[in-house]
Amino acid sequence: MAPIPGSGLAKGLAVTLRTMTKKTVTEQYPDAQPDLPPRTRGVIGLFEENCTVCMLCARECPDWCIYIDSHKETVPAAAPGGRERSRNVLDRFAIDFSLCMYCGICIEVCPFDALFWSPEFEYAETDIRDLTHERDKLREWMWTVPAPPALDPGAEEPKEIATARKTAEKLAGAQAEPPLSADPQGEES
Repeated sequence: MAPIPGSGLAKGLAVTLRTMTKKTVTEQYPDAQPDLPPRTRGVIGLFEENCTVCMLCARECPDWCIYIDSHKETVPAAAPGGRERSRNVLDRFAIDFSLCMYCGICIEVCPFDALFWSPEFEYAETDIRDLTHERDKLREWMWTVPAPPALDPGAEEPKEIATARKTAEKLAGAQAEPPLSADPQGEES
């Protein structure tokens, strides 16, 4: 059976008319901020105190957009007679967001939770060279990272917390029991 001439045009116009009668859902972005999901991938924040300069994030980054510089510093012995230790001190931590593809591998491989996703997404620049954010700027993003979601109240208690709670209850019970003492005159009751 041959199609009726103009039926495709009629179907297209029907879709257009249905769409024209529906209410629009466009948000006027600069005036109305979008309501983002809690775990939105915006920009990466750095919690510098947790960074041990292990370089795992820079090594695992497929775009090579993380730049880390450090130096070794000698730490005096903690106890007399102990030996001095050396530790890495972070000099530079920068992420070039013009190269970053926001895969999150750096955040996943960080063993010390120094990198986090921030929901901030408004960091456009007029010059591409300004998209390399140094550690001061990354630290500012850290304060916009939302708190982790609350635990499910119906969930099973984690084994580590249950073990620690039981140990604390045993210690509290042992301290609450009065010690058995002998009678001062030496008499038994």
